[in-house]
Amino acid sequence: MKASSLFKNLEYKKDKPAISVLFETNNTKEIRIAMRKGQLMKKHQTPFPIVVEIFEGEIDFGVEENIHHLERGDILALDGGIPHDLIAKNDSIVRLTLSKSDTVKRVEKVVK
Repeated sequence: MKASSLFKNLEYKKDKPAISVLFETNNTKEIRIAMRKGQLMKKHQTPFPIVVEIFEGEIDFGVEENIHHLERGDILALDGGIPHDLIAKNDSIVRLTLSKSDTVKRVEKVVK
């Protein structure tokens, strides 16, 4: 069994989103992204599918020139190879599920 908390040790950064690994399973990596209002994750893509859950707050999620307004409780799946970006409309906690084959370093590069 693996367990973690989206709230424990929660830290927001002033200048960029905060990326934390919650845990890894045999197939996935569970990531928490803490974003202050106005923070951006620039356009990027992953070679693997992802799942994004808005645990707290709200974000605009851009995909293929369309903006999807996501609020607390919304969840989406996105295939690999699709460019997307995020901007926090309020302070937000985003849970990101990555493929085990993907790297956390790739996500961290997006926020630099």
